[in-house]
Amino acid sequence: MIRSESRLERILHGGIFAVTAEVVPPRSADGGAVTAQARALVGYADAVNVTDNPTGSAHMSSVAGAALVRQAGLEPVVQLTCRDRNRLGLTADLLGAWGLGARNVLCLTGDPTSLGDHPQATAVYDIDVLELVGLVARLRAEGRSLVGQSLEPAPRFFIGVADQPLVAGYDPARLEQKADAGADFVQTQIVYDVDAFGEWAEQIRPRGIFERMFVLAGAAPLRSPKAARFMQEHLPGVVVPKRMIDELEAAGPDGSDAGVRLTVDVLAGLRRVDGVAGVHVMGLGKEEPVRRVIEDAGLIPRPTVV
Repeated sequence: MIRSESRLERILHGGIFAVTAEVVPPRSADGGAVTAQARALVGYADAVNVTDNPTGSAHMSSVAGAALVRQAGLEPVVQLTCRDRNRLGLTADLLGAWGLGARNVLCLTGDPTSLGDHPQATAVYDIDVLELVGLVARLRAEGRSLVGQSLEPAPRFFIGVADQPLVAGYDPARLEQKADAGADFVQTQIVYDVDAFGEWAEQIRPRGIFERMFVLAGAAPLRSPKAARFMQEHLPGVVVPKRMIDELEAAGPDGSDAGVRLTVDVLAGLRRVDGVAGVHVMGLGKEEPVRRVIEDAGLIPRPTVV
């Protein structure tokens, strides 16, 4: 059943292997920066996440960014974090994002403010991410807020969440709780170790996750051995096999090209994992490697969905 009018939802329900990417609003009021990123991904992604103050640093709002992405010809997935808003602010942004044409939302806890440019900022966390998913699901199903107020017409978002399959001490029950709350799809942390990801898939398969949610596996083009080590050391749940780092070392100045090849191989492996419905390709601020990976992986042209 298609509930959101979302192109991404139609693609996934149609059994088409989906491709999402991301746009990072600038740390300025320059809307042109969002437009340029979005235009670079038109034809390469079915939808793009619009990040919400990533790494706990102040950026242009994700709701404004989603409107600019839509104007540029791409479908946005607006990210909303519990870190920066209470339930009033979250409800207001959900209504505003829908009114501006967004049809997908990714519900997140948010990176700690201690990581960002305002470490003294007070995080909100008035409601947690499970409650946020529940709020969006209730708006869609009943047209009512958390206190029962009618908000017709209410948004009917396609609801996404995030997950870190390869993080130490992973608890599959957390993802199951997000599905219980009403999430429709999940985008995972960046994957380089396909074998470990496959083991995770077998771990969650008996819980029916693949039947209840669309799983989009995260990927990101490797740029250099230094970048690979940084991600492994600082991004929870990112595991970069030693052979990949060795290959990047051996490539020398051609490390970026080697990184694209390695990431294309990762995507091929992810597509062989039974139940994976798509990939979420993150450029970490660079669109060209994302385009190359998607193209070399044979994932274009993207489908036209009615």
